[in-house]
Amino acid sequence: MTNTYQQPAADPDFKGRYAFVSLGCPKNTVDSERMMGLLKLDGYQLVSDPAESDFVIVNTCGFIERARTESFAAIDEMLELKRRGQTRGVIVSGCLAERQKEQLLLDRPEIDSLVGVFGREEITRIADRLLGDLAEQRSVFQPAPIRALPDTQRLRITPPHFAYLKISEGCDRLCTFCAIPKMRGKHASKPIEKVVEEAKELASSGARELIVVAQDTTYYGRDLYGESRLTELLRQLDQIDGLDWIRLMYFYPMYIDRELLETIAEARSIVPYIDMPLQHGDDDMLRRMARRVGADESRRLVAEMRATIPRLVLRTTFITGFPGETDRHFENLVQFVKEQRFERMGVFTYSYEADTPSARLPDHVPVDISEHRRDHLMAVQQEIAFAYNRSLLGSTMEVLLDQQHPEEPGVWLGRTTADAPDVDSIVFVSETDCRLATGQIVPCEIVETSGYDLVAAAIGSPR
Repeated sequence: MTNTYQQPAADPDFKGRYAFVSLGCPKNTVDSERMMGLLKLDGYQLVSDPAESDFVIVNTCGFIERARTESFAAIDEMLELKRRGQTRGVIVSGCLAERQKEQLLLDRPEIDSLVGVFGREEITRIADRLLGDLAEQRSVFQPAPIRALPDTQRLRITPPHFAYLKISEGCDRLCTFCAIPKMRGKHASKPIEKVVEEAKELASSGARELIVVAQDTTYYGRDLYGESRLTELLRQLDQIDGLDWIRLMYFYPMYIDRELLETIAEARSIVPYIDMPLQHGDDDMLRRMARRVGADESRRLVAEMRATIPRLVLRTTFITGFPGETDRHFENLVQFVKEQRFERMGVFTYSYEADTPSARLPDHVPVDISEHRRDHLMAVQQEIAFAYNRSLLGSTMEVLLDQQHPEEPGVWLGRTTADAPDVDSIVFVSETDCRLATGQIVPCEIVETSGYDLVAAAIGSPR
């Protein structure tokens, strides 16, 4: 996700103007919002045009090669503005800065400051030093904290009606393909009371939907309390006034028990949607990935989830072309997908990461084969997703309106409870007798499918 944002004019005693480019996942979005909130409190004004700024912050993603390429492109674009004298400085923060550290300064010496993932709390000091021409310290890297950093007082860059709620930081998993523990450290949970405090703050600022995110959501609390406390956290979040939808993302398929599932099923505001990346459907591949849950365990878990939570929509992701994947392994994955019929699914080709254990595995799969397998698996999933959409025709569903259609008057873009922002489908909603507005939840009749998306007519009073 790439965004630039603008806020209202700053106080008369503002310190300077800055632009912000936020890349990567929702966890990175929360970090961006926290940094912008700190800068706002310190007197800095956010502008939408980097060419009108005193400095630019690029909060980067460093997860896989494609993300790094996007981050480098954004950095280089801002450095070109600096060369032309259209901004004074460029600060690079986030996962790419954490992963490459001083190498970034060697490769791009015009970067003014590097800020690691856990140096974000120092962003105002870094901005002060940049505008004060104090360049002797060009990088700030802090060790991963024992407890997750606070995410209150954010300047939100999502639409006002939804927000991301980060409940923990880091990851204790050692999946062989993943560098996240190296960038974001070991798992660190926020105390329940701090998460609830932040959720109330977001609700009071207008958020009707909270999207719960972490590197490993189901592990929540084990470092703090000696056991998973996600169930207790969700029960408390479900009692917060003003929240209509609570959406759950990034479930690892462990520590999911009947009590947790029943809590989700019986909750007032938790929607029947779970994002649970499974990565593969073949046991050999899952062992090579160092995933701790096999294919049959996943089958049993999915069956229990569907039996316990009515109308559950499951999102998952898979990797094709992992080292050692043969045609037989891939066919097992295809059959797994056909059996489980996930409503939402993404597929990624394996990304070679030199500093991960999978880089040392034998039998790397050629890129063209990985891509062919990805395309084939997505074609299989397309039939499943389209069939799911057809099953919704004629039904009435609540739709949360995100924005007006930019080109078609009287048409709105929204999402059902089955759709997370940016990653899932959208619903095209036609106004009837209702006067619609962004952030409303409106009953709609599903009248048509449009590929992965739906077409609906508003039929009831919005709320």
